[in-house]
Amino acid sequence: MMDQLPLLLAAAIAFGVTMYVLLDGFDLGVGILFPFADSEDDRDRMMNSLAPIWDGNETWLVLGGAVLFGAFPKAFAILTSAFYLPIMLMLIALVFRGVAFEYRFKFRDRRWWNFAFFAGSLLAAFAQGVVLGAYVQGANGPDHAFHWFGVFPLFTGVAVVIAYAMLGAAWINMKTDGPLAILMRRRARALLVASLVCVLLVSIWTPLLEPEIAARWFSLPNLFVLAPIPVATALTGWLVWIGLRDDSHDALAFVAAVGLFLLTLAGLAISLWPWIVPRSLTVWQAASPPESQVFIGVGLAAILPFVLAYTAHNYWVFRGKVPTGSGYH
Repeated sequence: MMDQLPLLLAAAIAFGVTMYVLLDGFDLGVGILFPFADSEDDRDRMMNSLAPIWDGNETWLVLGGAVLFGAFPKAFAILTSAFYLPIMLMLIALVFRGVAFEYRFKFRDRRWWNFAFFAGSLLAAFAQGVVLGAYVQGANGPDHAFHWFGVFPLFTGVAVVIAYAMLGAAWINMKTDGPLAILMRRRARALLVASLVCVLLVSIWTPLLEPEIAARWFSLPNLFVLAPIPVATALTGWLVWIGLRDDSHDALAFVAAVGLFLLTLAGLAISLWPWIVPRSLTVWQAASPPESQVFIGVGLAAILPFVLAYTAHNYWVFRGKVPTGSGYH
């Protein structure tokens, strides 16, 4: 049983990260698209679509970090030290966009708050992508050195910005109507193509970085066992495109876009397992003592149902379209 606890807690971290990427992903994507709206009224509707949920979306970032700190302290120490600068930039950016949420509607001249919301969203998304790219590259040497200022991490930073913007456009298309929804469908189609190109390039690039990853995907029988993932990714991308044809399938477009993210994250998980610090520490090597694992596991089992319940309740209460002229919730 004690050998299974690290697996369960690693799965909990993976779940928290996935929830954060999905929920705060479209949240950040809306901010990235903020300057491309046609009018201030459209920007009001974009922000109002997020107003009841944006701060709750970031709960998952805190949850994942807390479990990593308690259950895998060695990994927490290595990763936070290695990515101190991009993580700090991300947190500062999230603060700026959070302040913009509260202050934008209180000023007649909103240009600076619009910029803060856009720049905070863009920088947070880019920093997350850079961390992801460096994490996939893995640590080198006994000092667990990560090189986040390189071609691959910078490319994944751009790729995450594009993917979040695509998810944000699908969200606005689902939550609004009229010219704004039409504009976002057009933006989402272009961003979908760009996102799929990025996924393809990363899928080719990642095995070239590490022979172990290449062997996992391209050796037999893994080649046939894992083939459904890229096939499903292509089919899901097609579903997003179908959903973006008109306003009658706006929910399909968003749900399929979420599915595209899930498949991409599943591919990364398969490539990196069982490393929690890639090519340096496995899940078991980084685990805290069993007593700490039990303590974290019991606390997580008590808290997680409440987090899931209020998240689901929040999205249910504020479901439906955001009407023109609606106020800040």
